[in-house]
Amino acid sequence: MTPGITYAALAYTLWGLFPLYFKSLQGVASGEVVAHRIIWSLAFVLGVLTVRRQWGWLSQAARQPRLVGAFALSGLLLSGNWFVYIWAVQHDRVVDASLGYFITPLVNVLMGYAVLHERLRRGQWAAVLLAASGVAWLTWQAGTLPWIGLILAGTFATYGLLRKVAVLGPLEGLALETLLLFPLALLAMAWWVSNGQGSFAGATPGLQALLVLAGPVTAVPLLLFAAGARRITLATLGLLQYIGPTLQLLLGVWLYREPFAPATAAGYATIWAALAVYSAEGWLHSRRPAAAAG
Repeated sequence: MTPGITYAALAYTLWGLFPLYFKSLQGVASGEVVAHRIIWSLAFVLGVLTVRRQWGWLSQAARQPRLVGAFALSGLLLSGNWFVYIWAVQHDRVVDASLGYFITPLVNVLMGYAVLHERLRRGQWAAVLLAASGVAWLTWQAGTLPWIGLILAGTFATYGLLRKVAVLGPLEGLALETLLLFPLALLAMAWWVSNGQGSFAGATPGLQALLVLAGPVTAVPLLLFAAGARRITLATLGLLQYIGPTLQLLLGVWLYREPFAPATAAGYATIWAALAVYSAEGWLHSRRPAAAAG
């Protein structure tokens, strides 16, 4: 269990520190950052696959149009999620972005109910309703829906649903997604360069290095997560997943001095209470078979 917890905790910690990286790319447009992320992520995962000689999946995937189509859709959802998140970080909305990843587990529950026809237990319904009341409170206070958080949660939960039923592993899946997105990213980069809007060629060596780092920055947490998820229970993984949005929230409030009024804090507290109910219910449910067996 200990190596698994370490791997998963490291993955969520790195995801939680993402604002530090994307803030350093403040001078690069969000869309261009996404394009670089696609290009350099592809280069990185292809390098890892080459070292591991892990290519058998590619010929199998090429013979399955439905699989390719599913990963094209998941890739579009992933790139859309990346764009909204990077835009939020670059426009001083880190706190709003953290909300999306706090409520993603509960959106996952609703997706399982609506799409996979999974039955929800009473505790899960209570958590979902409590979180919905927190979102309603934040909407009433701000006078508008917390659209950044809702889009991030919706796109990532849908992405997770597609990946849940996919047959490829995390590394191979990311490779296929970025491979399918690569032509779009390359066309966008060519258009920006031809119109004098590309940032890479005229950037300082430091900024160029940061853009190239988008590859390992994207892939390494994913590989750590995959290694951790194989070694620990879903209940433990569910508790660790709050490391990421908690770090993002702390960075937004304490490092970047984003507003976090008491009324906003009350809405977040309601959502945290929902997550506590959800986590406790999941932990207790996972203990029952063990208790019955004992």
